[in-house]
Amino acid sequence: MRKAAFIYDEGLVARTMVEDEEFNPSRLKYTYELLRAYHAFNKSTSRLVIPDKAGEAALLSFHTRDYVEAVRCFSRGERLSEAARFNFSEYGDNPVFPGMYEVSTMIAGATLKAAEMVAEGKVDVAFNHSGGGHHAASNYASGFCIFNDVVIAIKHLLAKGLRIAYIDVDAHHADGVQDAFYETDKVLTISLHETGRILFPGTGEPSEIGVGAGRGYSVNIPLAPYTDDEVYLWAFDQVVPVLVGSFKPDIVFTQLGCDTHYLDPMTQLNLTTEGYSGVIKRLRQLAPKWVAVGGGGYEMSVVARCWTLAYGIMIDREWPDEIPRSYQELYGIKRLRDIGKPRLDSRFKQQARRFAEESVAEVKRLVFPYHGL
Repeated sequence: MRKAAFIYDEGLVARTMVEDEEFNPSRLKYTYELLRAYHAFNKSTSRLVIPDKAGEAALLSFHTRDYVEAVRCFSRGERLSEAARFNFSEYGDNPVFPGMYEVSTMIAGATLKAAEMVAEGKVDVAFNHSGGGHHAASNYASGFCIFNDVVIAIKHLLAKGLRIAYIDVDAHHADGVQDAFYETDKVLTISLHETGRILFPGTGEPSEIGVGAGRGYSVNIPLAPYTDDEVYLWAFDQVVPVLVGSFKPDIVFTQLGCDTHYLDPMTQLNLTTEGYSGVIKRLRQLAPKWVAVGGGGYEMSVVARCWTLAYGIMIDREWPDEIPRSYQELYGIKRLRDIGKPRLDSRFKQQARRFAEESVAEVKRLVFPYHGL
C-alpha cells in the first residue's frame, strides 16, 4: 500500500503581508482546508505531518553565512539599509517583513522533513506545498524566494549518496536550482516553463545544458504563450520519461507550481486542471520514491484545486468534482475541476506547437547524446 505524507503547520502561513502581495500564503491554508474537507488525512496511509524549522547548518549547506545573517536581521527590523544588497525591496518581488526568517526556516524545514521521510522509507511520497523556492540564490533573494528549500533538501539527499531527478513544472524557469547543480551529474534538472524571452527570470533556453561533469544534466523545455494541455503534455512525453528512465534516480523531486493555468494572472500558458492532472499522473508513474513541493500559483481558487488534485493522485484517490458543502460555504468554490477549456485562435495554437517542437528538437540534439539516446 502506497504511503504518503502532507507536511503542514499553521506557522507556514503566519506571515505579515504587504498589501496586495501576489505570493499570498493564504493559498496554503485554502489548499489544506480543501483537502481536509475531502477527508484526505483520515487513513493511515495518508499522514498529516508537522515540520520543524531548518537549522542554520542546513541553510549554510547552500546559502552564504552573510546572507543567512542578513535575513535574520531583516526579520527583526535591523540593518534594513542593506536590504537592496541582497535583492530585497519594498516595491519588488522580495519585500522584507517581520518574522521572515522564522517562516522561511520553517518552509525549508518542511521540505527537509519531506525529503527525510522519503529517503528513510517512512513514506513513498511526501508533499510540502509551502516549498518550491526555486529562484533563490546562495547570496540573494529572487522571485518571492528567500531560502532555496529545494536546493537545501536535494543537498541533504546527495549527502546520503542518492541520485536525484528534479522536475519543475512551474511556469517560471527553475534558475536557482539549475545554477546550484550546473556542474554535477548527480542531479538531473528538468524544467518546463514559459519562455524566458517573455517571462521572469529570463533564462531557461535549451542551450543551458550544464558544464564540466554536469554537461547534459541540465534540461530546459521553454514553451510559448498559449501553450495548451495537448502541446504541454506532448513536450513532456517527448523528453521527461526517456531522460528519467536513462538517469535512473533514487528519488524524483518535483516542483509543482500551478501558475501554468489559463486563469493565472502572471503568466500566459493555457493549461486546465485536466492538463495539470495529466502532468501529475505522469510524474506519479516516474516516481516510486517522490518528494514534491509547491511553487507558483497566483489565482487562489486555482491553486487550492490544483494542489488538491495533485495530492489525490499521489495517494491514489479520486476526489468528487462537487466540492464539499462546508468548503463551498466558506469560499464559494463549487467544482474541483475546470468546466471545458478556453478557446484559442488557431494561429496561437499553431505558434505554440511550433515553438514546443523546436524546443524539444534542441533538447534531443544537445542533451540526449550525453545519455546515450
